[in-house]
Amino acid sequence: MKRVLGAALGIFTAIGGFMDIGDLVTDALIGARFGLAMVWVTVVAVIGITVYSEMAGRVATITHRPVFDLVRERMGARLGLANVVVSYLLNALTLVAELCGVALGIELATDVHYLLWVPLVALVTFFVMWRLPFKHMERLYGLVGLFLFVFVVAVWQLGPDWGAMWHDVTHPSVPSGEGLPTYLFYAVVMLGAQMTPYEVFFFSSGAVEHGWTTSDLGQARLNVFIGYPIGGILAIGIQAVAALALQPAGVQVEHLSQSVLPVVMAFGKLGLACAVLGIVAATFGSVLETLLSSGYTAAQHFGWSWGKSVAPSSAARFSVLVIATLIGATAFALTTINPITITIYAVYLGAASLPFTFLPILIVANDRRYLGEHVNGRLANALGVVYLFVVSAAALAALPLLIATKGGL
Repeated sequence: MKRVLGAALGIFTAIGGFMDIGDLVTDALIGARFGLAMVWVTVVAVIGITVYSEMAGRVATITHRPVFDLVRERMGARLGLANVVVSYLLNALTLVAELCGVALGIELATDVHYLLWVPLVALVTFFVMWRLPFKHMERLYGLVGLFLFVFVVAVWQLGPDWGAMWHDVTHPSVPSGEGLPTYLFYAVVMLGAQMTPYEVFFFSSGAVEHGWTTSDLGQARLNVFIGYPIGGILAIGIQAVAALALQPAGVQVEHLSQSVLPVVMAFGKLGLACAVLGIVAATFGSVLETLLSSGYTAAQHFGWSWGKSVAPSSAARFSVLVIATLIGATAFALTTINPITITIYAVYLGAASLPFTFLPILIVANDRRYLGEHVNGRLANALGVVYLFVVSAAALAALPLLIATKGGL
């Protein structure tokens, strides 16, 4: 019974961890602008992040070492360092977006400007980082983040034409008034929002933090094989309610408050309360994950002592880097730069960096010196190679599409 409960909590954590400010904003924005014409991107992204998270989790569970530690050893210090620099900078930019996301969620409930909440969110993050055990931290935001399923329930409440919705999903097309380059630009944005590299880093490092062994391999797989697809259903739900309520009215999502309008239309204040709880929990969880991932990537590459469960005095360099990253991200968030713009560019750059994340994982997951009989099978390798080509094509198209569409305008 204890193992079943642990597996269920792990799945709930994966569901809550799948959603962040990038997903919340991107799903609502695309649903309002393109309807259900990009649901296929979510399906592609969910399969991809599941495949590579399983590889990363398996590597960490079998070797008791996180991915970046092995990447440096397997690929050499120079290539490993380039990967670390790109990953750290992307995590730091994503952290700025997530801090703003939590503050924007609180603004929805209080009508107090989000910038006034950013320092408080950073302070709470600092205390949770050092005071709340890793397992409890994950479960807290994972469980409370399930309130976001109010978006899925709202689809039924709004009474859609199910046949028309299914046709839109299965026959995607570029809506009138939109060009193909803009459509492809937002497809890359969606891919970056739902295949964020920090999810892979965090899952791998979390396996080590939890002390998983070979006997926990089944639970690790359940977390991603069930948790991520359910998270994908949530993402599709957010797109669907935006398509039903916002697209007909011509509403362009430029603020988080517009993302929750369909839920308010469906359930009133109760729906708003559930949405705010879910948004704050999911984005706060992403603050913790991106912040830890920033420290994980550097510490694991350079061989520093690291980990949330390790006393700060025993992992001084890791702790200093994490604190400095939090302070820097908070200062950047307070510059009044548009948080939605930061979010879009963070997920877009995330899409462009995916090949740098996935290729090393695929190489390590096929190395028998580390994994023995637990190396990738034929299916994992086939999917891994296919997705490596997919994300490489997206990365190559990212800059031309950005220029051609002037950032999706």
